[in-house]
Parts: sequence; C-alpha cells; structure tokens
Amino acid sequence: MFDFAVNAVSGKARAGTFSTPHGQLLTPVFAPVGTQAAVKSLTPRQVQEVGASLLLANTYHLHLRPGEETVARLGGLHAFMSWPHPILTDSGGFQVFSLATMREIDDDGVTFRSHLDGSLLRLTPEDSVRIQENLGADIIMAFDECSNPNDSLYNVVATERTHRWAERCLRAHRLKDQALFGIVQGGVDINLRLRSARFIASLDTPGIAIGGLSVGERKSDMHAVLDAMSDALPIGRPRYLMGVGTPEDLIDGIARGVDIFDCVLPTRLARHHSVFSPEGRLNLMNAGFALDERPIDTACDCYACTNFSRAYLRHLINARELVAGTLLSIHNLRALIRLVSDIRDSILDGTFQDQLPFWLERWQGNAVRAAA
Repeated sequence: MFDFAVNAVSGKARAGTFSTPHGQLLTPVFAPVGTQAAVKSLTPRQVQEVGASLLLANTYHLHLRPGEETVARLGGLHAFMSWPHPILTDSGGFQVFSLATMREIDDDGVTFRSHLDGSLLRLTPEDSVRIQENLGADIIMAFDECSNPNDSLYNVVATERTHRWAERCLRAHRLKDQALFGIVQGGVDINLRLRSARFIASLDTPGIAIGGLSVGERKSDMHAVLDAMSDALPIGRPRYLMGVGTPEDLIDGIARGVDIFDCVLPTRLARHHSVFSPEGRLNLMNAGFALDERPIDTACDCYACTNFSRAYLRHLINARELVAGTLLSIHNLRALIRLVSDIRDSILDGTFQDQLPFWLERWQGNAVRAAA
C-alpha cells in the first residue's frame, strides 16, 4: 500500500514514486501547509490548481479545535476539508514545544497549557497516534522531542527520548492504511544524528523524517547533517525534511537526497506582501513597484503572474484587499511546486547535475529580503 520506488538518481538526488491510499506521490514533492485543515487564503481547488499533490495538516491545532473526534465523525480530514489527495499530519510535538505557554516534559509525555485558552493538557506518544488516526491522514508522524542546536546535553536526552517514544508510537499504531514515519533528531551533532538515523531506520517504518533543522542553525550545519543522512538512511524509503521551504533549501535538500518537504513560509510571506522571484525575495508593498507593469516573474505560469502586474498587486496590498494575500500565495506556492517538478524532470532525464548551478543561481537571494 505504501510502496516507494526510486525511478532515477543523479548524484544523491532521487526521483521516485510513493503510493498512498489517496494517490501516488511523485517525489521530490513539496507540501503546502494547511495548519487548521485549510491552506491560508486559498480554497482546496486553488491549491490543486497550483499543482499540489500533498497537504500537511497540524495535529496540535486540530486537537484543540474542532477536536479529532469531530473530524472523525465528519469523515476524516479528506472529507472534512474536501481534499481528495494524500494528507500528512505532524505529531504535534513541534507546536507543543514552541507554542504552549507552559510545558513539563517527562519520559511519559508532555504536560502543557493551550495557547488558546490556557487549559491544562497532556500529550503522550499514544495520544498523538490516536489523534492522528482519528484525523485520518495517509502519512502520520511519531511523537518526538525537538532538539536544540545550541544545547548538546539536551540534544542527547531529547534524541534518546524521541527513540523511546517512536517505539511506543509503533506499538500504539493500529491502522494499516496510514504510514507512520519515525523522526531522526540530534541537532547538528553528526555522530548523534547518525546514531538516531540507525535507530529510526531499524524500526522499519515506511518512511523517515528528518526533524530539528531550519531552527536557527547555520546553513552549513544543516547541509552537513543532510549529507550524513543521505549516506545513513535506507535507499528504499522516502525521506521527509520537516519545515523547510525556501527555493534554495529545496534545491539543496533535493541535491542531498530529500524526497518530501513542507513549510508554512510561502503563504506566510504572502501575508506579509513578499514573493519569491529570480530577482530575490520581493516586498511588493515597496513604492518602487507602483508603476511596474511586469508580472512577479515573467517565467511563471501561475494565475497571478499570467494576469496581473506588480503595480496592481501593490495596489491591492495598499488597499488592504484580501485577494492580495490569495494572489501572492498562489504565486509563492506555484513557484516552489513548479521548481520541484522541474527538478524532478531533470533527475529523470539525467540533466540535474548539469542544471544544479542554474537552479541555485536563479533562486539565490530568496532566503533574505531583496530590495525593490
């Protein structure tokens, strides 16, 4: 049911297919984030039209509202949000550690207060699996403890706890039509990462996630970890790099053997008037775009670029029209999805290594804000 095949390789980059109950994923693949069962400012039809084949929904937020039992009674996430394609849910761990107003961690789980109303809540590995089973995603995550790149002692404790929690998640997991992924932790300590990779791989989950990156570490450290993971993880299982989503990071990740990506960045940037472009990241609120008749990107085939000028988009932003966020989100998501699709094609036809410098040069500057 969850077969993964590597169809072509170019260096460490892979083009593959991953079968799920709601369709086949062509990898590498980028998943837009629908935190609360919705990609912000877009309808499911619009998300399909930008070419998305996989969505991520958030376990923590959906547990708080409307509650996983409600989602289950209404047919699971696919029916609830009218999305017929594969869905991935995270375990809730990252949100518990980053959003909760108070938390106490012990070997059994985490006690924390809701960021919504301050109510006291408890989440264990078994709870996380139960919630995700009720949500009904195709791919679910083991509950993990997020590492800290600046605290080596904490990383060891968190990584070992992540391993124990992964074993408990496997024992609690009942549904055969859901793929449970284990998560590799370990910060930027290569030896700890390798130990974690070996342990998670030994659990024989259908796929393996790489967590705890893009959380403030240097790019060179992230690349070193991904290089190590490429050599350490099993070839025959998909690799999911969690929460990474600039064009450069996608290119660098694919070049290091990553198959699946997700990130809130494309829609978050759109809400703050910024877009990806070959000129670097552009803030369309800047006055320099007031008379700019060009689209965001002349090479982009998205609805925003094929119909509207930068000047018009800036006008919508300044007029506080809600459609501005929709149009900029359409562009940012399409830019990433098309980039990943084009890279996949280059892996399949054997030209990826030759085109890699072109991809990197074309999209440089999107990790920092560019001037108008």
